[in-house]
Amino acid sequence: MRSDLLVLLLLVLVVLLGSALCSGVEAALLTVNPIRVHELAARSRPVAGSRRLAKLRQRLGRTLSVLVIANNGFNIFGSLMLGGYAAWVFEQRGIGGAALPLFSIGLTVLVMLLGEILPKALGSRLALPVSLAAAPLLHWLGLLLSPLVLLLERLLPAITAESEITTNEEEIRLLARLGSQKGEIEADEAAMIGKVFQLNDLTARDLMTPRVSAPTLDGSLSLEAQRALLLGNNAPWWVVLGDQVDKVLGVANRERLLTALLENRGLLTPVDLCEPVEYVPEMIHADRLLTGFRRDSSGVRVVVDEFGGFVGVIGAEAVLAVLAGWWRKPAA
Repeated sequence: MRSDLLVLLLLVLVVLLGSALCSGVEAALLTVNPIRVHELAARSRPVAGSRRLAKLRQRLGRTLSVLVIANNGFNIFGSLMLGGYAAWVFEQRGIGGAALPLFSIGLTVLVMLLGEILPKALGSRLALPVSLAAAPLLHWLGLLLSPLVLLLERLLPAITAESEITTNEEEIRLLARLGSQKGEIEADEAAMIGKVFQLNDLTARDLMTPRVSAPTLDGSLSLEAQRALLLGNNAPWWVVLGDQVDKVLGVANRERLLTALLENRGLLTPVDLCEPVEYVPEMIHADRLLTGFRRDSSGVRVVVDEFGGFVGVIGAEAVLAVLAGWWRKPAA
Protein backbone atom coordinates (compact mmCIF):
# COMPACT_ATOMS: atom_id res chain seq x y z
CA MET A 1 0.00 0.00 0.00
CA ARG A 2 2.86 2.36 0.76
CA SER A 3 4.17 1.78 -2.76
CA ASP A 4 0.90 3.18 -4.20
CA LEU A 5 1.48 6.52 -2.47
CA LEU A 6 5.09 6.53 -3.63
CA VAL A 7 3.99 5.94 -7.24
CA LEU A 8 1.40 8.73 -6.89
CA LEU A 9 4.07 11.10 -5.58
CA LEU A 10 6.42 10.22 -8.43
CA LEU A 11 3.67 10.80 -10.99
CA VAL A 12 2.94 14.22 -9.43
CA LEU A 13 6.64 15.11 -9.74
CA VAL A 14 6.72 13.96 -13.37
CA VAL A 15 3.68 16.12 -14.25
CA LEU A 16 5.08 19.16 -12.44
CA LEU A 17 8.55 18.73 -13.94
CA GLY A 18 7.22 18.23 -17.48
CA SER A 19 4.90 21.23 -17.17
CA ALA A 20 7.69 23.38 -15.71
CA LEU A 21 10.15 22.50 -18.48
CA CYS A 22 7.64 23.24 -21.23
CA SER A 23 6.53 26.54 -19.64
CA GLY A 24 10.09 27.71 -18.97
CA VAL A 25 11.32 26.89 -22.47
CA GLU A 26 8.28 28.54 -24.03
CA ALA A 27 8.89 31.76 -22.07
CA ALA A 28 12.60 31.67 -22.96
CA LEU A 29 11.89 31.27 -26.69
CA LEU A 30 9.46 34.18 -26.67
CA THR A 31 11.78 36.55 -24.79
CA VAL A 32 15.23 35.63 -26.13
CA ASN A 33 16.79 38.36 -28.27
CA PRO A 34 16.59 37.12 -31.91
CA ILE A 35 19.43 39.42 -32.97
CA ARG A 36 21.66 37.93 -30.28
CA VAL A 37 20.76 34.42 -31.45
CA HIS A 38 21.55 35.36 -35.06
CA GLU A 39 24.91 36.81 -34.00
CA LEU A 40 25.86 33.66 -32.06
CA ALA A 41 24.85 31.43 -34.98
CA ALA A 42 26.73 33.57 -37.55
CA ARG A 43 30.11 33.28 -35.80
CA SER A 44 32.89 31.30 -37.42
CA ARG A 45 32.70 29.09 -34.33
CA PRO A 46 29.01 29.20 -33.42
CA VAL A 47 27.94 28.68 -29.83
CA ALA A 48 26.61 25.19 -29.18
CA GLY A 49 22.93 24.99 -30.05
CA SER A 50 22.79 28.50 -31.57
CA ARG A 51 22.27 27.41 -35.19
CA ARG A 52 19.58 24.96 -34.22
CA LEU A 53 17.96 27.62 -32.05
CA ALA A 54 18.04 30.08 -34.96
CA LYS A 55 16.22 27.54 -37.16
CA LEU A 56 13.65 26.88 -34.43
CA ARG A 57 13.01 30.60 -34.03
CA GLN A 58 12.67 31.00 -37.78
CA ARG A 59 9.64 28.67 -37.62
CA LEU A 60 8.48 29.93 -34.24
CA GLY A 61 4.85 28.97 -34.84
CA ARG A 62 5.78 25.32 -35.39
CA THR A 63 8.13 25.30 -32.39
CA LEU A 64 5.49 26.79 -30.08
CA SER A 65 2.96 24.25 -31.36
CA VAL A 66 5.27 21.43 -30.25
CA LEU A 67 5.66 23.03 -26.81
CA VAL A 68 1.93 23.62 -26.42
CA ILE A 69 1.17 20.00 -27.30
CA ALA A 70 3.74 18.74 -24.80
CA ASN A 71 2.68 21.19 -22.09
CA ASN A 72 -0.99 20.39 -22.39
CA GLY A 73 -0.14 16.71 -22.42
CA PHE A 74 1.34 17.12 -18.95
CA ASN A 75 -1.20 19.63 -17.63
CA ILE A 76 -4.46 18.17 -18.96
CA PHE A 77 -3.87 14.52 -19.76
CA GLY A 78 -1.40 14.08 -16.89
CA SER A 79 -3.74 15.74 -14.39
CA LEU A 80 -6.68 13.60 -15.49
CA MET A 81 -4.65 10.42 -15.16
CA LEU A 82 -3.36 11.56 -11.79
CA GLY A 83 -6.89 12.29 -10.62
CA GLY A 84 -8.09 8.82 -11.64
CA TYR A 85 -5.09 7.10 -10.05
CA ALA A 86 -5.41 9.20 -6.89
CA ALA A 87 -9.11 8.32 -6.61
CA TRP A 88 -8.24 4.62 -6.78
CA VAL A 89 -5.43 4.94 -4.20
CA PHE A 90 -7.58 6.91 -1.78
CA GLU A 91 -10.48 4.48 -2.25
CA GLN A 92 -8.16 1.59 -1.38
CA ARG A 93 -7.27 3.39 1.81
CA GLY A 94 -10.85 4.36 2.56
CA ILE A 95 -10.22 8.13 2.52
CA GLY A 96 -11.57 9.02 -0.91
CA GLY A 97 -14.33 11.36 0.30
CA ALA A 98 -12.15 14.10 1.79
CA ALA A 99 -8.73 13.36 0.31
CA LEU A 100 -9.63 13.55 -3.40
CA PRO A 101 -10.94 17.17 -3.39
CA LEU A 102 -7.92 18.28 -1.32
CA PHE A 103 -5.58 16.47 -3.70
CA SER A 104 -7.22 18.13 -6.73
CA ILE A 105 -6.97 21.61 -5.19
CA GLY A 106 -3.36 21.01 -4.13
CA LEU A 107 -2.37 19.68 -7.54
CA THR A 108 -4.00 22.70 -9.27
CA VAL A 109 -2.12 25.13 -7.04
CA LEU A 110 1.18 23.29 -7.57
CA VAL A 111 0.73 23.22 -11.34
CA MET A 112 0.02 26.96 -11.42
CA LEU A 113 2.92 27.90 -9.13
CA LEU A 114 5.60 25.31 -9.92
CA GLY A 115 4.48 24.32 -13.41
CA GLU A 116 3.61 27.72 -14.87
CA ILE A 117 4.39 30.92 -12.96
CA LEU A 118 7.83 30.14 -11.51
CA PRO A 119 9.25 28.39 -14.63
CA LYS A 120 8.07 31.21 -16.91
CA ALA A 121 9.67 33.81 -14.66
CA LEU A 122 12.96 31.88 -14.66
CA GLY A 123 12.76 31.21 -18.40
CA SER A 124 12.28 34.92 -19.13
CA ARG A 125 15.20 35.88 -16.88
CA LEU A 126 17.55 33.21 -18.29
CA ALA A 127 16.18 33.28 -21.83
CA LEU A 128 19.41 32.74 -23.79
CA PRO A 129 20.98 29.86 -21.80
CA VAL A 130 17.63 28.11 -21.42
CA SER A 131 16.87 28.42 -25.14
CA LEU A 132 20.33 27.18 -26.16
CA ALA A 133 20.12 24.21 -23.80
CA ALA A 134 16.61 23.28 -24.93
CA ALA A 135 17.23 23.62 -28.69
CA PRO A 136 18.46 20.03 -29.31
CA LEU A 137 15.61 18.54 -27.28
CA LEU A 138 13.05 20.69 -29.09
CA HIS A 139 14.48 19.57 -32.43
CA TRP A 140 13.99 15.88 -31.63
CA LEU A 141 10.61 16.51 -29.99
CA GLY A 142 9.53 18.32 -33.15
CA LEU A 143 10.53 15.33 -35.26
CA LEU A 144 8.60 13.01 -32.93
CA LEU A 145 5.44 15.13 -33.06
CA SER A 146 5.81 16.13 -36.71
CA PRO A 147 2.72 14.16 -37.96
CA LEU A 148 0.48 15.97 -35.48
CA VAL A 149 2.14 19.33 -36.10
CA LEU A 150 1.80 18.97 -39.89
CA LEU A 151 -1.88 18.20 -39.43
CA LEU A 152 -2.29 21.32 -37.30
CA GLU A 153 -0.49 23.40 -39.93
CA ARG A 154 -2.98 22.28 -42.56
CA LEU A 155 -5.87 23.18 -40.28
CA LEU A 156 -4.28 26.43 -39.07
CA PRO A 157 -2.03 27.84 -41.83
CA ALA A 158 -1.07 30.84 -39.66
CA ILE A 159 1.40 28.78 -37.64
CA THR A 160 3.48 28.03 -40.77
CA ALA A 161 4.60 31.66 -41.16
CA GLU A 162 8.36 32.20 -40.89
CA SER A 163 9.77 34.80 -38.52
CA GLU A 164 12.19 37.28 -40.07
CA ILE A 165 14.61 39.53 -38.21
CA THR A 166 13.78 43.11 -39.16
CA THR A 167 14.45 46.49 -37.64
CA ASN A 168 14.33 50.18 -38.53
CA GLU A 169 16.10 53.41 -37.67
CA GLU A 170 13.91 54.23 -34.67
CA GLU A 171 14.46 50.79 -33.12
CA ILE A 172 18.24 51.02 -33.59
CA ARG A 173 18.30 54.52 -32.07
CA LEU A 174 16.27 53.25 -29.11
CA LEU A 175 18.53 50.22 -28.64
CA ALA A 176 21.60 52.44 -28.74
CA ARG A 177 20.07 54.79 -26.15
CA LEU A 178 19.08 51.90 -23.88
CA GLY A 179 22.53 50.34 -24.28
CA SER A 180 24.09 53.63 -23.24
CA GLN A 181 21.82 53.95 -20.22
CA LYS A 182 22.66 50.41 -19.13
CA GLY A 183 26.39 50.96 -19.64
CA GLU A 184 26.66 48.36 -22.41
CA ILE A 185 28.00 50.92 -24.91
CA GLU A 186 29.62 54.32 -24.46
CA ALA A 187 27.48 57.45 -24.61
CA ASP A 188 29.54 58.89 -27.49
CA GLU A 189 29.10 55.64 -29.44
CA ALA A 190 25.33 55.82 -29.00
CA ALA A 191 25.36 59.47 -30.13
CA MET A 192 27.42 58.59 -33.22
CA ILE A 193 24.97 55.85 -34.17
CA GLY A 194 22.25 58.48 -34.22
CA LYS A 195 24.43 60.78 -36.32
CA VAL A 196 24.93 58.02 -38.92
CA PHE A 197 21.20 57.99 -39.64
CA GLN A 198 21.24 61.78 -39.86
CA LEU A 199 23.48 61.54 -42.93
CA ASN A 200 20.58 60.24 -45.00
CA ASP A 201 18.57 63.35 -44.10
CA LEU A 202 21.25 65.84 -45.13
CA THR A 203 22.36 66.81 -48.63
CA ALA A 204 25.45 68.40 -50.13
CA ARG A 205 23.54 71.68 -50.20
CA ASP A 206 23.19 71.57 -46.40
CA LEU A 207 26.90 70.91 -45.77
CA MET A 208 28.74 72.67 -48.59
CA THR A 209 30.64 75.94 -48.49
CA PRO A 210 28.57 78.23 -50.76
CA ARG A 211 30.12 79.67 -53.91
CA VAL A 212 30.33 83.18 -52.41
CA SER A 213 32.44 81.82 -49.54
CA ALA A 214 34.31 79.10 -51.42
CA PRO A 215 38.09 79.58 -51.86
CA THR A 216 38.64 80.24 -55.56
CA LEU A 217 41.59 81.17 -57.75
CA ASP A 218 41.69 82.82 -61.15
CA GLY A 219 43.10 80.25 -63.54
CA SER A 220 44.55 82.92 -65.83
CA LEU A 221 46.69 84.66 -63.18
CA SER A 222 50.03 83.42 -61.88
CA LEU A 223 50.55 82.04 -58.39
CA GLU A 224 52.77 85.05 -57.57
CA ALA A 225 49.95 87.42 -58.44
CA GLN A 226 47.66 85.57 -56.05
CA ARG A 227 50.19 85.03 -53.26
CA ALA A 228 48.37 87.26 -50.78
CA LEU A 229 45.09 85.43 -51.43
CA LEU A 230 46.73 82.04 -50.86
CA LEU A 231 48.46 83.11 -47.66
CA GLY A 232 45.33 84.73 -46.28
CA ASN A 233 43.13 81.63 -46.43
CA ASN A 234 43.92 78.24 -44.86
CA ALA A 235 41.47 76.30 -47.02
CA PRO A 236 43.08 72.95 -48.00
CA TRP A 237 41.53 72.96 -51.49
CA TRP A 238 40.93 75.76 -53.98
CA VAL A 239 38.58 75.86 -56.94
CA VAL A 240 40.29 77.11 -60.09
CA LEU A 241 37.92 79.22 -62.22
CA GLY A 242 38.05 80.21 -65.85
CA ASP A 243 36.85 83.41 -67.47
CA GLN A 244 33.29 82.71 -66.25
CA VAL A 245 32.05 82.03 -62.72
CA ASP A 246 30.53 78.68 -63.63
CA LYS A 247 33.56 77.58 -65.66
CA VAL A 248 35.48 75.36 -63.24
CA LEU A 249 38.89 74.32 -64.57
CA GLY A 250 39.92 72.10 -61.68
CA VAL A 251 40.71 71.95 -57.98
CA ALA A 252 44.13 72.65 -56.51
CA ASN A 253 45.68 71.53 -53.25
CA ARG A 254 46.91 74.46 -51.14
CA GLU A 255 50.03 72.59 -50.03
CA ARG A 256 51.00 71.97 -53.63
CA LEU A 257 50.42 75.62 -54.53
CA LEU A 258 52.50 76.93 -51.61
CA THR A 259 55.28 74.48 -52.40
CA ALA A 260 55.45 75.90 -55.92
CA LEU A 261 55.77 79.41 -54.48
CA LEU A 262 58.57 78.34 -52.15
CA GLU A 263 60.39 76.72 -55.06
CA ASN A 264 60.26 80.00 -57.01
CA ARG A 265 57.76 78.68 -59.51
CA GLY A 266 55.39 81.56 -58.95
CA LEU A 267 54.98 82.19 -62.67
CA LEU A 268 52.94 79.01 -62.94
CA THR A 269 49.19 79.37 -63.00
CA PRO A 270 46.78 77.36 -60.78
CA VAL A 271 45.72 75.51 -63.93
CA ASP A 272 49.22 74.00 -64.19
CA LEU A 273 48.89 72.47 -60.71
CA CYS A 274 45.21 71.65 -60.49
CA GLU A 275 43.53 68.25 -60.53
CA PRO A 276 40.45 67.05 -62.42
CA VAL A 277 37.12 68.10 -60.96
CA GLU A 278 34.66 65.70 -59.31
CA TYR A 279 31.14 67.13 -59.59
CA VAL A 280 28.23 66.20 -57.34
CA PRO A 281 24.62 67.42 -57.48
CA GLU A 282 23.53 69.65 -54.62
CA MET A 283 20.75 67.23 -53.61
CA ILE A 284 22.96 64.17 -53.19
CA HIS A 285 22.62 62.67 -49.69
CA ALA A 286 25.54 62.92 -47.31
CA ASP A 287 25.82 59.14 -46.85
CA ARG A 288 26.39 58.69 -50.59
CA LEU A 289 28.91 61.51 -50.49
CA LEU A 290 30.84 59.76 -47.74
CA THR A 291 30.93 56.56 -49.78
CA GLY A 292 32.30 58.51 -52.73
CA PHE A 293 35.05 60.06 -50.61
CA ARG A 294 36.02 56.60 -49.38
CA ARG A 295 36.48 55.37 -52.96
CA ASP A 296 38.41 58.47 -54.03
CA SER A 297 40.67 60.23 -51.54
CA SER A 298 40.99 63.51 -53.49
CA GLY A 299 39.07 65.05 -50.61
CA VAL A 300 36.93 67.68 -52.34
CA ARG A 301 33.90 67.88 -54.61
CA VAL A 302 32.44 70.76 -56.59
CA VAL A 303 28.71 71.06 -56.02
CA VAL A 304 26.50 71.99 -58.97
CA ASP A 305 22.82 72.80 -59.28
CA GLU A 306 20.29 71.20 -61.62
CA PHE A 307 21.57 73.36 -64.49
CA GLY A 308 25.22 72.43 -63.94
CA GLY A 309 26.09 75.77 -62.36
CA PHE A 310 28.81 76.00 -59.70
CA VAL A 311 27.07 76.56 -56.33
CA GLY A 312 29.63 75.45 -53.74
CA VAL A 313 32.40 73.14 -52.65
CA ILE A 314 32.40 70.32 -50.11
CA GLY A 315 35.12 68.18 -48.55
CA ALA A 316 35.12 64.94 -46.62
CA GLU A 317 35.64 66.84 -43.36
CA ALA A 318 32.20 68.44 -43.75
CA VAL A 319 30.52 65.03 -43.74
CA LEU A 320 32.72 63.70 -40.95
CA ALA A 321 31.82 66.76 -38.86
CA VAL A 322 28.23 65.49 -38.78
CA LEU A 323 29.37 62.13 -37.36
CA ALA A 324 31.58 63.85 -34.81
CA GLY A 325 28.74 66.14 -33.71
CA TRP A 326 30.56 69.34 -34.74
CA TRP A 327 28.10 70.33 -37.46
CA ARG A 328 25.15 72.50 -36.49
CA LYS A 329 22.22 73.25 -38.75
CA PRO A 330 22.35 76.90 -39.82
CA ALA A 331 19.59 79.11 -38.43
CA ALA A 332 16.74 79.71 -40.83
